Amino acid sequence: MLDQNSDTSDATGRLLINILGGIGQFETEISAERQKDGITRAKDRGVHFGKRPAFAANQVTELCQKRKQRVLIRDLMADCNLSNATIYCYLADKNS
Repeated sequence: MLDQNSDTSDATGRLLINILGGIGQFETEISAERQKDGITRAKDRGVHFGKRPAFAANQVTELCQKRKQRVLIRDLMADCNLSNATIYCYLADKNS
């Protein structure tokens, strides 16, 4: 498409470029709408998106209990093989 000689100095060339750009934008918007509809249908069927939680609810409770016993975050990180950000997220969610 780019190798065609389109003269944009006249009205016909500019019209052609604008029409092709509009078609490209239309295709992008239609694709986004289809994707959004597909995600909505999947969620209605109960499909979950994103990363699965590293811990179950009982493990989070245990993590909170260890922290209340003054276990250091770095020790929890080593025991659970999780980052400090993940540990703090679990602790914050449980305390909320």
